[in-house]
Amino acid sequence: MTLQVPFGRNLLVRWLVLVVDPVTFLLETIRLGLSNLRLHMLRSVLTSLGIILGVAAVIVMVSIGEGNKRAALRDIQSLGATNVIIRSTTPPESSSMGTEQRSFIASYGVTRADYRRLQHFVRDAANVVPLKSVGDEMSYRAKRLSSQAFGTTPELRAVAKLRMSRGRYLSDQDMENRSSVAVIGNHVSRQFFNLRDPIGEEIRIGQKAFTIIGVLAPVGLAGGAGAPLVGRDLNRDVHIPLSTANLEFGDVVFRRQSGSFSGERVEVYEIYVTAPTTEDVVPMAERVRRIVDAAHTRLQDVEVIVPWELLESVKKTQLVWDIVLISIAAISLLIGGIGIMNIMLASVTERTREIGIRRALGATRKHIVAQFLVETGSLSAVGGLLGIALGVGASIVLGRAVPLLESWGYFESGVALETQVTAWSIVVSFAVAAIVGLVFGIYPAMIASQQDPIVALRHD
Repeated sequence: MTLQVPFGRNLLVRWLVLVVDPVTFLLETIRLGLSNLRLHMLRSVLTSLGIILGVAAVIVMVSIGEGNKRAALRDIQSLGATNVIIRSTTPPESSSMGTEQRSFIASYGVTRADYRRLQHFVRDAANVVPLKSVGDEMSYRAKRLSSQAFGTTPELRAVAKLRMSRGRYLSDQDMENRSSVAVIGNHVSRQFFNLRDPIGEEIRIGQKAFTIIGVLAPVGLAGGAGAPLVGRDLNRDVHIPLSTANLEFGDVVFRRQSGSFSGERVEVYEIYVTAPTTEDVVPMAERVRRIVDAAHTRLQDVEVIVPWELLESVKKTQLVWDIVLISIAAISLLIGGIGIMNIMLASVTERTREIGIRRALGATRKHIVAQFLVETGSLSAVGGLLGIALGVGASIVLGRAVPLLESWGYFESGVALETQVTAWSIVVSFAVAAIVGLVFGIYPAMIASQQDPIVALRHD
């Protein structure tokens, strides 16, 4: 037993040396490295400037890309992810008719027969909702507005994800009574009734008067990323009962443009076909395309829009753009790392005598390498933290400044910049900044550790 006590004490001492000494060494090295950085504060800030801007650029670019992606996905989803939209489009023959023919009627697009075929052959659809175009000129007293009016059914509200800001939407009773009522879009409400309640007021679609019973809430597609996909600003829509549209308006819509007088005969402007689930959207879309193409071979007067396919396409496209934006921003981090290496190489030359003194006092090469790595690591870490603060701040400011400047008239209406700061961009950019700093600091640290102590002491 007497022999085990000293052995136990020696083991404890050896363990304390192994554990406490490295910790003390590390803390002392960190203190010494930070002290050297504080002695040259301006140089340290300028050295880490590349890292700061690189990290900030990564965060800002990713936040802009993520914000725009979410805006685009939200806009497309507002069409209804389970919807298949069949739309009448002007065929090339009608749009390219000679200028000598000043008055004509072009007949094209989706027909009532197409609508009946879709109802018959796509019986598993949750809804098949038609829209009939009845005019594009609205008036209220002396005010006039170019807009678009459609006859439709009450089911459109659920199918197209429409929300009401006031009043109510069309009802089955309106359809049965062929009521002269209208639900107007947010833009129409602001243009005609900016400071008044439009409920109960009368507007005219062409020469027909309609009583306003509701106002739609603003739709994000207006001027947003999804507007080109929809083909029109949904905030300009005016909806009336389909039965009233068939009674009051014919299939021919007349328009005056640039001195010409033309007419278009379109029986059905759009049809919304709703699939039961998102898994059924693509197969149902293929069936719809075959049904439509069978009756419109080579006419090019009908297009089929599938928001779900657009949704998947936007996700893939945005992934490519994220990679491109991050690659561009990564160049700033690379430049920042090169800047750190240059400054540390200059610091090695400047502190040659200090290195010699430390080596003479017993510091090993490992100690010298550790000291310089702590300095470069501190520069990159502090630069990364400042870059995170700058990037997050800039993203928030950009997201709020653009709508504010738009309201002041500096941008055209509809310009939008949505930002979304993501946690992964912060973590990845900081990790890359720290790794870049350490990688580019290894070479100067190795150069410093290889200094001959006697030669270093003689250095002026």
